[in-house]
Amino acid sequence: MDAAKLQSIHIPKNQRRRPAGTFWVVSLLVMGTAGVALYFARPWEADVRDQAAKGAVKPAAVPAAPKLDGKPDDVVLTVSGYIINRERIEVSPRVLNQVRWIGVKKGDHVKKDQVIVRLDDAEQKARVAELDGQMAVAKVALERAKVGHARVMKLRATQNETQEREDEARLAVESAEAQLVQLGGARAMAQVWLDWTVIKSPIEGVVLEKLADPGELVSPQSFGGTRGPSTALLSLGDPNDLQVEIDVNEGDLAKIRMEQRCRVSPEAYPEKVYAAHVAEVAPEANRQKGTLQIKVQVEKPDQFLTPELSAKVEFLK
Repeated sequence: MDAAKLQSIHIPKNQRRRPAGTFWVVSLLVMGTAGVALYFARPWEADVRDQAAKGAVKPAAVPAAPKLDGKPDDVVLTVSGYIINRERIEVSPRVLNQVRWIGVKKGDHVKKDQVIVRLDDAEQKARVAELDGQMAVAKVALERAKVGHARVMKLRATQNETQEREDEARLAVESAEAQLVQLGGARAMAQVWLDWTVIKSPIEGVVLEKLADPGELVSPQSFGGTRGPSTALLSLGDPNDLQVEIDVNEGDLAKIRMEQRCRVSPEAYPEKVYAAHVAEVAPEANRQKGTLQIKVQVEKPDQFLTPELSAKVEFLK
């Protein structure tokens, strides 16, 4: 390139300096743009509320309510067992007889001394009627003996009768009285047998099982519950007297004592918690299992505790 052309594009030194105002204009534009971006990027309080209402922002978790009778760290042992009735009563007949009527069914509530079963009572009523007749005859015989004794006593007073005859009349009266007493005892026994045909509930509770039907011949033989053959009519239990039966490993026995406070939760309703205490410790262990049976008494059971369902027991310090 020749010198003439270079000279034509050459900038004089006094014109090479950049104008000072341009730099500040550019800086202000950049700062303004950044401020606007930050303004619109900020999450305002109203937006947070809207997001929380839509589920975008989850509220803080609410702490669970403390459990009954203490804190979770008060638990020294947790074992599962089964809910049982403290007493399961098998109602059986006292004599061999035929069922005539059963007035309850499984699940019914019964009151103490409520009539629940009637057996055939024709034979017992006939026996009572027979003894009533015999007693009536005995009363007549006693009255006759007394009249005869009184007559002999009058004759004896006038020396018209012997001492032997007086003694015989007196003994006849005593014999008639003894026979009347004997018949009275037999009649009372017949009445007892008649009363046995009417079976009443020994407790206030619930019918757990119905084991007979009208028309069946039943006998008093019964080994009770699940221990063997049973000819019981009904099985009763008190729903307000429940326990939890558990088997505890021998290594954990040191953590358990009588009257120890517990918490019971049925597996079917884990949110339900009931106060309880250790009511029974078996006197003998199970050698094969290496366990000891413990029974925990539930203090205030309700309809959610169903016998034979499983439940969790927490033993407290």
